[in-house]
Amino acid sequence: MDWNILGHEWAVALLQAHIQRGEVRHAYLLCGPSGVGRRTLAIRLVQALNCLEPPELGGFCSTCLTCRQIERMQYSDLLVVQAEQVGGILKVDQVRELQRSLSLAPYQGRYKTALLLRFEEANANAMNALLKTLEEPAPQVIILLTADSPESLLPTIVSRCEVLRLRPLSMDLLSQGLQERRGYPGEKARLLAHLSSGKPGLAVRMAEQPEQLEQRAACLDDLSRLISASMVERFDYADAVAKDKAAMREKLLIWLSFWRDVTLKVSGTRAPLTNLDRTDEISELAARLDLHFASHLASSLAQSIEMLDQNVNPRLIVENIMLDLPA
Repeated sequence: MDWNILGHEWAVALLQAHIQRGEVRHAYLLCGPSGVGRRTLAIRLVQALNCLEPPELGGFCSTCLTCRQIERMQYSDLLVVQAEQVGGILKVDQVRELQRSLSLAPYQGRYKTALLLRFEEANANAMNALLKTLEEPAPQVIILLTADSPESLLPTIVSRCEVLRLRPLSMDLLSQGLQERRGYPGEKARLLAHLSSGKPGLAVRMAEQPEQLEQRAACLDDLSRLISASMVERFDYADAVAKDKAAMREKLLIWLSFWRDVTLKVSGTRAPLTNLDRTDEISELAARLDLHFASHLASSLAQSIEMLDQNVNPRLIVENIMLDLPA
């Protein structure tokens, strides 16, 4: 049984073998870029450990009450801990509360599992607090951590976990998987594979939340209009965008992906484009611009996102971008 996961077959096989041999580790660290499928793999492991009617050892049915509760992360013996928002801070009080809960015996299942998402966002006190639990694991307790990379955590934490490094899939493999397993049309599957840069979790999330794709299309439409707009119109737009910092950051990320595509096109490389549905527009701009200009604008957008994260004045940032856009 492949746990109905796109890619990462080796990781599924490894975890199934641990269950089948009775060698489940007390702690796993699932690493990789956001959207690659870290949380999904963790949830599948919890289902395989606690399913009421597993079709085989190391498998799960997906339909029993336990499997459905775990899928929704509403299972009494699955404790989920994370920062309040992406980019926030996971605090020591959250870890201490988790430790109190882990000291109790499982209520429903065979194991009590702690899932600590985006653990690179934990502050130093929170990481140090977790060390005691990792050093002295209680019976029937499993700790699952997700993080961008092992290097973002304390070495003492990493050394006490079984580390699984998940990597994005090739565009073709992810596109094929989306068509065969999810039933997506070929064109949609290829677009999702490219927009997600080969990350299965992100591709599925975008497909299930079409408003994300609609927002992306609107952002790129704005960019197209701004290129042919007057400077007065550009600055009016900057004034409106700067009022919502979070939305502005998302917009800049989408624009950055577009200008990276333009840079790739100008350079003549065969690297795959991200915004496949904007190929004509990208090609038109690439024919008008040189590599220096395109790469400068992509770099400027990347720096603008960093400045925004450092609380530089949003309006000043976006006005500078308006000045950089081609006429």
